[in-house]
Amino acid sequence: MPALSRRSVLAGAAAATGLSVVGGPTALAGPARRIPVTREEQRVVVIGSGFGGGVTALRFAQAGVPVLVLERGIRWPSGPNAETFPRPTSPDERMSWVGSTPSLFGVPVLPLKPYTGLLEQVPGNGMDIMCAAGVGGGSLVYQGMTLQPTAEVFNANFPEQLDYARMDRIHYPRVAKMLRLRTAPDELINSKTYKASRVFARNVEQAGYPLSKIPMPIDWDYALRELRGEMKPSYTNGDCAFGVNNGGKNSIDVTYLAEAEATGRVTVATQHNVTDVAMRSDGGWEVHVDRIHTDGTVLEKKIITTKALVMAAGTAGTTRLLMRSAAKDQIPDMPDGLGTNWGSNGDRIYTWTNFADDFGAPQGGPVVYGSLEWDDPARANTVIQASLPPLPDLRTTMLVGYGVSQGRGEFVYDSAKDDAVLQWPGNPDAELAKHIDERVSRVAGRGAVRLDTTSLVPNTWHPLGGASMGTVCDLAGRVRGHRGLYVLDGALMPGNSAACNPSMTIAALAERATDELIANDVDVVF
Repeated sequence: MPALSRRSVLAGAAAATGLSVVGGPTALAGPARRIPVTREEQRVVVIGSGFGGGVTALRFAQAGVPVLVLERGIRWPSGPNAETFPRPTSPDERMSWVGSTPSLFGVPVLPLKPYTGLLEQVPGNGMDIMCAAGVGGGSLVYQGMTLQPTAEVFNANFPEQLDYARMDRIHYPRVAKMLRLRTAPDELINSKTYKASRVFARNVEQAGYPLSKIPMPIDWDYALRELRGEMKPSYTNGDCAFGVNNGGKNSIDVTYLAEAEATGRVTVATQHNVTDVAMRSDGGWEVHVDRIHTDGTVLEKKIITTKALVMAAGTAGTTRLLMRSAAKDQIPDMPDGLGTNWGSNGDRIYTWTNFADDFGAPQGGPVVYGSLEWDDPARANTVIQASLPPLPDLRTTMLVGYGVSQGRGEFVYDSAKDDAVLQWPGNPDAELAKHIDERVSRVAGRGAVRLDTTSLVPNTWHPLGGASMGTVCDLAGRVRGHRGLYVLDGALMPGNSAACNPSMTIAALAERATDELIANDVDVVF
């Protein structure tokens, strides 16, 4: 058996989960030059192109409303044998957002050239947040678990006024249709490189837990074509942690946004990094934007005015922008709850080293099976198995858990940094973490070695809250007391997503909200 070191396991985990990215955007040094400043007016501006922004752009466009979507990152086109996305085992500048300094659990690696790459790790006190950049937002790099919570778990964590029955009948099905959800076919699961998935499924059932195939926004025919040798491996060797080069993943850029742009009413402006938002004296909104080169150099400064501004820059992006504006009185009288009610979704990421069964290498991915323990709404949680990227056979794979957590943090504005910084005191998710650890231990089995990487490097890929419904916004994302200002992304969520990956619920809430805004706000506010 090959030697197994703690460092090699951690490095594999980091490559699979993106924990190798730290830092944030920094100004690039260079000779002084004159940067042009331009002004323009738009009817609706949406900041961000992920699940919330993509839904918003499409539904407004279908209602006849022109929309400008501002995205700080670039487009990432994929297709058979493409090399668009970086590979986890050979990281390059495409992996990290401008100015990031990558490391592997504190072990430095070679510096990367500044680039408008896929991931930014936003540091906090006690917890870091993983953020995506690019057209499609988090849908580019998420594993793809697309889960709808049950009515019982949803109603225990969200306001009843959302009307789960209506969302179940209308809004969740819309998302499922747009993302073309499918579970992995048995022909793929029974193939050589999906042994880890089969071992996980067997162990879950032996431990007495429920087992499900996980709905994924994936055309699995692409993976079957890989098995037939018709294209280079991407799914079938787990080489998809930072995006799927071969295509077949129905991310927001190729679903909602592609359909939105096809209407002719939506413009997606890439490499447009929003620096400030402000309220105008006439009640409209002003957005300050840097149009940047792929190395981060500012090419142009834009001042965009609009009557309707939708914040969909992700939980960290939206909350920090609004808090900076509030602290500097660019947006006066923001609700007191801004920055609070933030949750990690209870994320736990494990490596599972198994000496009883060789998982094999490479491992097919990204996700096939999960165990949904949702009978008790107060303790509802999900555990899934995910592939490692193509590495030497370490007899190791990944386990991921998340669930209903009561732990809450808050953002606090730091005037010295001119930024809002997450405060996550102690370990407020400890009770959920203990329960997930017990489940993971039983699934892993006796003699297995599991390593909770989240306890070593506290971070979350599922940040939620900061401008939550019921405190900062109403249920349609209207910021209270601020006509024409909306939040339609993970920041709107009440600190958790009812034991699910939050993507489907963020999109469903945006579907619900845009129905209401089109009916009641478009002709009056816009």
